[in-house]
Amino acid sequence: MRGSVFLSPDSKRLAEDVAFRVLAAGNQPDFRTMSDFRKLHLKTLEELFQQVLRLVLEMGALKLGRVALDGSKVKANASKHKAMSYGRMEETEKRLQKEVQELLKQAEAADEEEDKRYGRECQGEELPEELQRRETRIARIQEAKKALKERAREKAESEGKDRKEAQPEPKAQYNFTDPESRIMKGPDGFVQGYNTQVAVEPVFQLIVGQTVTHAANDKQQLVPLIEAIQEQSGQRPEEVLTDNGYCSEENLKYLAKRRMEGFVATEKQKHGERNEPCKRGPLPEDASRVERMERKLKTKVGAAVYARRKCMVEPVFGQIKQARGFRQFLMRGLEKVRGEWALICMTHNLLKFHKICYE
Repeated sequence: MRGSVFLSPDSKRLAEDVAFRVLAAGNQPDFRTMSDFRKLHLKTLEELFQQVLRLVLEMGALKLGRVALDGSKVKANASKHKAMSYGRMEETEKRLQKEVQELLKQAEAADEEEDKRYGRECQGEELPEELQRRETRIARIQEAKKALKERAREKAESEGKDRKEAQPEPKAQYNFTDPESRIMKGPDGFVQGYNTQVAVEPVFQLIVGQTVTHAANDKQQLVPLIEAIQEQSGQRPEEVLTDNGYCSEENLKYLAKRRMEGFVATEKQKHGERNEPCKRGPLPEDASRVERMERKLKTKVGAAVYARRKCMVEPVFGQIKQARGFRQFLMRGLEKVRGEWALICMTHNLLKFHKICYE
């Protein structure tokens, strides 16, 4: 699988096409070569996305006005079955500790059996295989519990609560294959993965900003994604379109403070459902920003502008996931995944650039 995603048809030609073989001097890089290249140049790939994006924007003389934001869950290189909750860790650790004590008692009472099992030449310092296996599992569980406790402390600190009093919830999950990934709810059920974020402009469907996070909720991603747009494209958007996943008083306040026109859905709308017409009369003076946004999207202009969101950003995820077959990260760890996602987004923009130039 690792080779199928990143080895292009040109890579296959290195083995099949005489001209390509001559140009490559007979070299035929396999998936390991491509994988090692990515690992060595992750930071460079993130910077390359930025360079390609700015080049495309300059060549197309494109100035960012309206952008649409969206997120999509992408499976990590880890199974959700390799995750364990904090509550289950507590139970498993106690059970393994009891098993270790029982094995030690058996070992102390069976010296002769040990001589037969491990040989008289052994000094008795080697741990039996059963003990080694359990001791290793206990150590990994203790490491996972420590990580979950640190997450709980960081969460409490961000919420203004006492860091020292914070404890993980019994259902808090830790994945032993990729600890930085999280169990998230996607369109096809729960997946062990990451939350990828993109901002797309409406003219050529270029990705003008991208990030990756292990937070499942999009509400905390609007500010980082807009900051990513400004950093990566070198431009500041004028209008921002998002679904209800990004809606909060804080986010709407952020947009207003930076004088960005927001069109943010306040609730999830069912397929085919139409908004009720805007009621006449002014809103109460104490109306919240969310209430004002709800009224705004019910006006003819607001509804017409927001209706463009789906055809701007959602096809981009369809092109990446369905047309190009990218449905799972191949690397592990948030930093490596960010580099991999930058490569995917850069490739998307290059394909769009090719279409702009030659079609």
